[in-house]
Amino acid sequence: MNRLLKVRLLGAFQLTSDLVVHLEETSLALDLPNLPSNRIAGQLWCIVGARESYTRAIEAGGWQGFSCSLVEPGVKQLVLTALEATQGRLNLIDFSGLSDSQLELAFALLEHEVQHHGQLIRMVYGNGLTFPQSWNQRYTV
Repeated sequence: MNRLLKVRLLGAFQLTSDLVVHLEETSLALDLPNLPSNRIAGQLWCIVGARESYTRAIEAGGWQGFSCSLVEPGVKQLVLTALEATQGRLNLIDFSGLSDSQLELAFALLEHEVQHHGQLIRMVYGNGLTFPQSWNQRYTV
């Protein structure tokens, strides 16, 4: 079960990276026109911050607070670098020995990432953008 959770987390992380690679940098500044929403860049900032914060919490065995190192979420290469770094850090964690509280944090991270995928799907559709093949396969968009 723990190994499967890690596989699912890394798969969700890869989907996020695939979308950012696919989008033009200018798309990161888009939001949902005429609706209360943040920009795609804001979604990515929150994803990076949650990855950093939840991974730190999993490593420590408890919540350490939220922080995000991504200063410029509208710069595609900086976003990709942060996504890669957070994926690499999570990959170093040995999930086989996690406590129940650490597993709870890992599940919360997976829920957070996938929840943002839903928001990003709305934003991509709302702005007439397209999805990478991996999103078409995973979410049938």
